[in-house]
Amino acid sequence: MHVFYTPKLSGNFYILNEEESKHCARSLRLPIGETVQLIDGEGGYYLAKLAENSPKACILEILSNVQDYGKRNYWLHIAIAPTKNIDRFEWFLEKATEIGIDEITPIYCDHSERKQIKPERLEKILVSAAKQSINAFLPKLNEMTDFKKLVNQLDSAVTYIAHCADGTKTALSEIRNEQTTVLIGPEGDFSQKEIDLCREKGITEVSLGNSRLRTETAGIVACHTVCLVNNLSNISISSGKSGKY
Repeated sequence: MHVFYTPKLSGNFYILNEEESKHCARSLRLPIGETVQLIDGEGGYYLAKLAENSPKACILEILSNVQDYGKRNYWLHIAIAPTKNIDRFEWFLEKATEIGIDEITPIYCDHSERKQIKPERLEKILVSAAKQSINAFLPKLNEMTDFKKLVNQLDSAVTYIAHCADGTKTALSEIRNEQTTVLIGPEGDFSQKEIDLCREKGITEVSLGNSRLRTETAGIVACHTVCLVNNLSNISISSGKSGKY
């Protein structure tokens, strides 16, 4: 069943924007009466049928809806330096959305080779990934932010920095919070000044494993680890077990 992104959906009917309408009427050639799935990016999941299939304005009739569809019991924010090769950063956005993430902040750091992004293109990647994975919650993409400025705004109690420098680190897989922010640096890693700033702020240093990872891979590992830890914890709680994982 085909999925469409329908932000700000309300009422019994919805008109797809021109881009989605062209996709529906010309690319997919869906017939009137076809049942489709809708996500609004705010937790709403809907079933609808195609009432009119004009390439400029397809009209959908809402049949049913579920709110907070697939809502997680945790909030994950990853602040990550966009890679020099933007394709790798876009790959991170796509896969993190599929796995499950709530907020993404592109950051520029002392060693960053990219300090500009195109938010419109990146938003389209997030929407496409949300549709593919039928994720009713669309991640929030923040504007490009200076690392030092961001660190001064974050709650250090639930913020974690992953880096390759020496030091005492806690495995991210051992941490579980209702809210989690993970900082991922650029290809050249965070500078020592940036690491020291996090230490001054009381931000916990974490390890993502024994391998040295590319920026986008580190972001995906962090996203998957937080997701897995919370899912396993839920299974343990629901089954009455309290063992370690």
